Amino acid sequence: MNIFADFNGRITRIIETLDLKGKDGLSPDLSKIGVEPPRDPSHGDLATNAAMVLARPTGQNPRALAERIAEGLNADPDVIAAEVAGPGFVNLRLAEGYWHKQLAGILEEGADFGRSKIGGGRKVNVEYVSANPTGPLHVGHCRGAVVGDVLANLLDFAGYDVVKEYYINDAGVQIDVLARSVMLRYREALGEEIGEIPRGLYPGDYLVPLGEALAEDFGRSLLQMPEDEALDIVKDRAIDAMMAVIREDLALLNVRHEVFFSERSLHADNAKAIRAAISDLTLKGYIYKGKLPPPKGQKPEDWEDREQTLFRSTEVGDDIDRPLVKSDGSFTYFAADVAYLKDKISREFQDLIFVLGADHSGYIKRMEALAKAVSGGSVDLTILICQLVKLFRNGEPVTMSKRAGEFVTLRDVVEEVGRDPIRFMMLYRKNDAPLDFDFAKVTEQSKDNPVFYVQYASARCHSVFRQASEQLGRSEFSRSDLSAGASMLTDPGEISLIKKLAEYPRLIEGAAQSHEPHRLAFYLYDLASSFHAHWNRGTENPDLRFVKVTDPSLTFARLGLVQAVADVIKSGLTLIGAEAPKEMR
Repeated sequence: MNIFADFNGRITRIIETLDLKGKDGLSPDLSKIGVEPPRDPSHGDLATNAAMVLARPTGQNPRALAERIAEGLNADPDVIAAEVAGPGFVNLRLAEGYWHKQLAGILEEGADFGRSKIGGGRKVNVEYVSANPTGPLHVGHCRGAVVGDVLANLLDFAGYDVVKEYYINDAGVQIDVLARSVMLRYREALGEEIGEIPRGLYPGDYLVPLGEALAEDFGRSLLQMPEDEALDIVKDRAIDAMMAVIREDLALLNVRHEVFFSERSLHADNAKAIRAAISDLTLKGYIYKGKLPPPKGQKPEDWEDREQTLFRSTEVGDDIDRPLVKSDGSFTYFAADVAYLKDKISREFQDLIFVLGADHSGYIKRMEALAKAVSGGSVDLTILICQLVKLFRNGEPVTMSKRAGEFVTLRDVVEEVGRDPIRFMMLYRKNDAPLDFDFAKVTEQSKDNPVFYVQYASARCHSVFRQASEQLGRSEFSRSDLSAGASMLTDPGEISLIKKLAEYPRLIEGAAQSHEPHRLAFYLYDLASSFHAHWNRGTENPDLRFVKVTDPSLTFARLGLVQAVADVIKSGLTLIGAEAPKEMR
């Protein structure tokens, strides 16, 4: 039940009765007609650009066309007034009875209110976190984890077929460094004096238990093997151990991926997957042998002044062509990306979404170009960049974690402030804007703490029902009883709350389609503010209180409004991955 879609349909039907024709004699395209809240609430409840969109293709004067559309809308019993504004907008004011029907519908739909079919079952892969398995997750990974997880939840709620995926970067130089770092801890566990950790290895104490486990399982036998053989064993054990830690850390944050894809699998069987992917691009005419000009500024590690196998990515929107096979025959890191993306497309995903850290902004053009080349333009690829998170405590920067070596771990933050404040506050800025996270502010109980304010609204809703149970002597309130007297809600504050609730389906669709999960956090805060404001009016004016023992029918109607607020807050917090508490302690 989406009021904007509802009135879009009504306006479309009015336009169809006008028998408008384009210059080609055909009916005009109505798909660009929009219905949305007016920028200034004093202008009404809804506004449409229909006349503005259709005027030029049909050779109409926009204001004259708007007047004809307004005339049709004024005949609608749910419309109090339809007025033409500016160059041709039509503003609508809706009848109270329409809002009463909306409240009844919200109560009927319950937990499904806001759920949409707009995705049409379209298959979407959302890949996020995908940290190197070389240590615990740090706070920088935390933001991407939340943004990716909530976006996936939103897309699912909006009718898409979503898979949450983690790409394990378990191949390459960083894994060699991990193995050598663990070997050092293994020798330490055997009683050797290792001294200061050499520069270039991972210094964190989190590798100590892994070294001890290897010493217990293998004794000194790893030292008696050829180094390559020993390191292979250590790599497998280290990756498994680090991924177990990462899964545990993500679970603390209520993040659970459905697919964990290993980069090493792409290199298996003589890199069969990578070779097949390059061969596929070759058949499509995107591969050639050549040299790249030296880049401006600092040269990247994979640049060579020799002939290489190159991907002709400039033909599909990239700035420069990209090397795939070096002059010595080894694959570049990007070659694995080619194979991985081809694998996703072979799994029939239609939308590919990558949530990456701030240091990956350079990946956008090359990955977009790759998606066009591999899929022939049939797959949509989106890369969301999450900017840095700065940690503070009472305004002072937080010091680094000694155990982790050089960073504050995700576990440190979750254990100090809890899952819910993190998940909510990581959305309280758009992902491409830097975010300051203050441990003190996200745990204080005040209006200035958005997550507390929203959860407090949930608790207040439930406290109203506890009060009603005590004063009315009832333990249960059916939704049909709560919606029956909706027409008794006539106070402007009550109608305003219903209007805010009615925005939720549009919010869900907009946040999902634009890939902007932060919109959900902002909406919940606005809804909570509206609810608290109306609560405070009841404190000042007893006639506006939710429970009036002398008027059970009005009480039931108001309880219906409270139940709808509780439903939407719970729905939104569930999508965010946070709790909707029944009481605050």
